[in-house]
Amino acid sequence: MVTPIPPHAPTFPERPLAIGVIGAGGIARSAHLPAYRDRGVPVVAVASRRVADARALAADFDIAVVHDKAEDLLADPRVEVVDLATGPAGRVELIAAAVAAGKHVLAQKPLISDPADLPRLLDVLAEARARGVRVAVNQNARWAPAWRLATRLIREGRIGRVVGVTHLHDKPLPPLAGTPFDAVPHMLLSDYLVHWVDISRCWLEGGSVIEVAASDHRVPGQPAHARNPWGADLRILTSTGASASIRVVGSANTHAGGCPFWIHGTKGTLRGSILRDSDRLVLDSGGTSTEIPLEGEWFTDGFAGAMGELQFAVVDGRDPENSAEHVLATVQMTFAAVESAERGGAPVHPRDLELTTALSGRSGAE
Repeated sequence: MVTPIPPHAPTFPERPLAIGVIGAGGIARSAHLPAYRDRGVPVVAVASRRVADARALAADFDIAVVHDKAEDLLADPRVEVVDLATGPAGRVELIAAAVAAGKHVLAQKPLISDPADLPRLLDVLAEARARGVRVAVNQNARWAPAWRLATRLIREGRIGRVVGVTHLHDKPLPPLAGTPFDAVPHMLLSDYLVHWVDISRCWLEGGSVIEVAASDHRVPGQPAHARNPWGADLRILTSTGASASIRVVGSANTHAGGCPFWIHGTKGTLRGSILRDSDRLVLDSGGTSTEIPLEGEWFTDGFAGAMGELQFAVVDGRDPENSAEHVLATVQMTFAAVESAERGGAPVHPRDLELTTALSGRSGAE
């Protein structure tokens, strides 16, 4: 008999906290705001360096107040949680300003992109803890339905201890050539694959990362004007012997596909896929394979899950599952991957990179 499947749809507290959004770009319009609107979560203010974009966003999503500056939004007494939907440049100081204003924060990923920002970030997070302010990271793919349910099943011991995690990128890449992302060094490793690194970090938690090896490379058919490589391989080894492997073969020429994954454990296997309508999850355990029904999609359920978990943490007076402290391991693994690629794929051996276990949060759990 198959035991009940745990809930995994994102949820919010009975009285959702009021959100102020800083940033009015494409991701705020296509994912953040629809996720909140569809669940009745109040967004009371928006601010952006491009005020015209903020005004357009406010008009389209019925946001009452447009602030000319982020500082004005942080001073707005109606705002309880700040959604930082901005790029990584200047993010640490925005988090610091929000903490000083007593506002809880959901920061976009990657949390930081420059190792030089890490000491300042640690100081800001210590200040937030002292003030009782919660800082979380919008690692929204943790709430992609197949990945979220896989996480819950792993925590329940359905496949025993995790032995290995494997990801394959079997879909076209998004448009990159000529975009700002193409100017980011080692963009696949430093930015695009952050969600895959992060979810692998969640499934491997309980040990320490002892080795990271990564490389990126140009692929046949890649346009000459595309600055960044379109192929990448990344491998993570932990102190328990468990490992993860992530592979991007380039911009796969397929009308189907998706991003399949496998999680092998000592007592069973989870296999599934995300994106491009490929979402599925199969639990293979005890001689039986069970296709598990999924609710929702990464876009926009993942964005609701990340914000919902932060809001539950504020209400409960605890750390969110996606706390900045928990995501720091993802940041450090990404930095190690870039360092390895800079060294031609030579393995990097991080020190004291423990994959701490997060509290099992409430968004997508009840």
